[in-house]
Amino acid sequence: MRIEKIKLFAVIFVILAIVLKMNDISAQNAITFTEIDKKVKDFLDKHAYQWNDMNIPATDGKLLYDLIIKNNYTKALEIGTSTGHSAIWLAWALSKTGGKLITIEIDETRYKEALRNFKEAGLSEYVDARLADAHDLVPKLKGPFDFVFCDADKGWYKNYFIEISPKLEVGGCFTAHNVSKYRYLRISGIQEFLDEVEFLKPGFLIA
Repeated sequence: MRIEKIKLFAVIFVILAIVLKMNDISAQNAITFTEIDKKVKDFLDKHAYQWNDMNIPATDGKLLYDLIIKNNYTKALEIGTSTGHSAIWLAWALSKTGGKLITIEIDETRYKEALRNFKEAGLSEYVDARLADAHDLVPKLKGPFDFVFCDADKGWYKNYFIEISPKLEVGGCFTAHNVSKYRYLRISGIQEFLDEVEFLKPGFLIA
């Protein structure tokens, strides 16, 4: 497994990320796509109180956006689209780095709503949305990826990580939602995920 300088950190209940040798932001990230920015901001403002179907809050979306921008990630994967709130933040950031997002959703109703949201936000060209069971599709993805956001069935986090970590580029980042460093706050399946991470890279830091 090609991993250098792993650092693992968590925002309680929210994000857990394994960051591998963070890259410096490149000069191209200073470019602002004004029309896209305006369209996405208008969309997010309009739908600010409508993300109730297993979507992340805007604060988490901003954190994901910042991770991609600051590290110039371009090859992103999301496991668990829901209706597209997190994917919009990811794709918005990728529109600035010249990248694209693959996002996977198992539920057809949520998938179709996500497609409509991507179109309305003006981000469809930055999203490869797939209607599929991630249990089946993730092992088939060739990669490589430099950014992964996992927000699907928590009991399968360990398996997703096992499948994806060999496909992560050095300098890449694996993030997982609803992960806490506190044992009494952990959702079922999270402990197994953390044990797998620790097994692969002992001595990681949770902050």
